[in-house]
Amino acid sequence: MKAIRYPLTVFYDASCPMCASEILALKERDRESRLVLVDCSAAEFDAEVLAGTGITRSDLMTRMHARDAHGRWLAALDAIEAAYRAAGLERAARFWGARGLRPLLNPLYRCVARRRQALSRLGSGALVRRFIGARASPADEPWRSP
Repeated sequence: MKAIRYPLTVFYDASCPMCASEILALKERDRESRLVLVDCSAAEFDAEVLAGTGITRSDLMTRMHARDAHGRWLAALDAIEAAYRAAGLERAARFWGARGLRPLLNPLYRCVARRRQALSRLGSGALVRRFIGARASPADEPWRSP
């Protein structure tokens, strides 16, 4: 992957508890303020940012996207790799970016992305936060009462 110029703007689906949990956990780890978060599921989302890119809001809702300070767009695993790197999680970034693992990770990512709402109901947010090493939030553990 080419060097990312920060800040990295991450477009994510905050209506998905698992997605929101992962992105907010990355933001917690972002000690250098490299991440800018944009909820593409929000009613006030300004789709003008997509003008001339060939990317639609539906694309943003289907898989994670990020744009670096050069205006370069990344999607799916490339966006995840860049976001983890921005948060200082180099080992995890190398995992997501491993070209040799892409034949396995690409279909896995598509499968998880399609089923992310159902996985959220099963508590996947807590797993994601544990993987990232961030504090759990009550939304991550729907089986526990506050």
